This record gives sequence, structure tokens and C-alpha cells, in this order.
Amino acid sequence: MIMVTTGGRNDAERLGEGLVVEHLAGCCTVIPMVHSFYYWDGQLKREHESLLLVKTIESRAQAVQEYVRKNHTYELPEIIQVAIDDGLPRYLEWLAKQVTEPSH
Repeated sequence: MIMVTTGGRNDAERLGEGLVVEHLAGCCTVIPMVHSFYYWDGQLKREHESLLLVKTIESRAQAVQEYVRKNHTYELPEIIQVAIDDGLPRYLEWLAKQVTEPSH
């Protein structure tokens, strides 16, 4: 799973839909509102963002990161990858099938 923060729900939905259409992700989930705190250019930022959860397989993770970097509106997007060690086997099989099918 790859987590990506975005400037808002529309950005998250645009990225998520593109990743699914390109068969880079089997499913993307948008959490419309998260609150982020961080320093940027020496100033404390308090931002309302959206969180995109990208479900994919290890072999497609690099392509997901490249797609996000190319299509994200941020200068330095947050892209964090977390390994999925276990899950419902039928779901994980479905997920793998979604990202290995050719684009329609």
C-alpha cells in the first residue's frame, strides 16, 4: 500500500482514478480530510489535506511512485510505501489480477 497526501479531495480522486485506469493500482481509497503539521521553508504549516491509499503489488510500486510524482501538484509529494504482510487471500488475488491485466 502506498499513502499519498494531496491538496484536496479532487486531487486525490484524480490521481486515484488515473492509477486504477492505468492498472497501476487495483483500488484507491480517498480519505477526504486529514490534518497535517510540518515544517516547510522554515515555517510551521498546518494544512487540511486528503489522503490517498493506493493498493497495488510490489512489482508495480515503482511505477505508482513515478505516476504520482509526474501528476502530483506538490513540489515534493509525500509518497510512503508500506508492505502488506497478510490479508484476505481472495482479495489479494483479486488485487494482483487487477494490476496485471492489460489496459482496456
